[in-house]
Amino acid sequence: MGNTFGKQFKITSWGESHGPAIGVTLDGFPSLFKIDVEHIQSELQRRKPGQSEISTQRKEEDSIEILSGLFDGKTTGAPISMLIWNKDQRSKDYNHLKNVFRPSHADFTYQAKYGIRDWKGGGRASARETIARVASGAIAKQWLASKFNTEILGFVKQISDLKAQISNSSINHESIESNIVRCPDNKIANKMIEKIKEARKNGDSLGGIIECVAKNVPVGLGEPVFDKLDADLAKAILSIPACKGFEIGSGFSGIEMTGSEHNDEFFVNDDNKIKTKTNHSGGVQGGISNGEDIILRAAFKPTATIIRSQKTVDSEHNIVELKGKGRHDPCVLPRAVPIVEAMVAIVIADHALLNTANNNRN
Repeated sequence: MGNTFGKQFKITSWGESHGPAIGVTLDGFPSLFKIDVEHIQSELQRRKPGQSEISTQRKEEDSIEILSGLFDGKTTGAPISMLIWNKDQRSKDYNHLKNVFRPSHADFTYQAKYGIRDWKGGGRASARETIARVASGAIAKQWLASKFNTEILGFVKQISDLKAQISNSSINHESIESNIVRCPDNKIANKMIEKIKEARKNGDSLGGIIECVAKNVPVGLGEPVFDKLDADLAKAILSIPACKGFEIGSGFSGIEMTGSEHNDEFFVNDDNKIKTKTNHSGGVQGGISNGEDIILRAAFKPTATIIRSQKTVDSEHNIVELKGKGRHDPCVLPRAVPIVEAMVAIVIADHALLNTANNNRN
């Protein structure tokens, strides 16, 4: 399994949804940086289950324990190990899945590849694994903010056919957190909430789009040709459970423009810095950050496990009727916002540290 991500800011996550705990080891992080543990905890609170009426009702404390890598609150340069205990597993809710494959879930593919699968809560395929990413991403956010004043903001742009009408230049953390769906367009947010409630009532689920903006990213991050910044961002985002699409800058809509419309013209601002008049490139050109805001979008499919009855097969190849049980999100988008932010932070921190390492070697 690919349980490690990053080259310099390197995280290795472990644990299963219904196992004793989820954990992560962060290696390659510099020494003498003061970690704000309360900030890590606040990020985990944004991701935790049971936080609202439109999320799974699994109740977890998700309290962070840091086991190594800190002395007097500062990093030592040693691996930072973090642990979060699982306390509200209800594995009996999954007994009916022991020999049955859920449609569009990882049940079949894990069984086909490994010859065994953890059917209690989905094991490593569960989004519970993303606790490790959010904890690591919180450290990356702190370091980037202190080093470059980088700010990373994700928000729900669209759920089903409901799309927020808001510019990413006007958003901030407070507007994103102003409602339970994490959409800064409050008028549309209320409609989104009602639509999610309706889907849950009907035993169904919904998908949507998260947009993420990284501000104050330094120029020069990215390692062409195969380790481009946008390529690593794509890998990071698409590794999140239920994510099925990624675009940066103008993305797919750019095909409707001509080159003269799409090109980001350069100018020199009052601080004598080279900037672009537009940002169709999404802050990355040639795989390297250009100093503009990095703007990306991630598409998430509707939650695979639903209460509505569906046809599937069991391990003996029999056609069976499956009706989902257990506690699941009718829409993953609101809780996925901090996960997207975390993965963006991890990639940017990784490339920033790689830049430092490369410059020191040269």
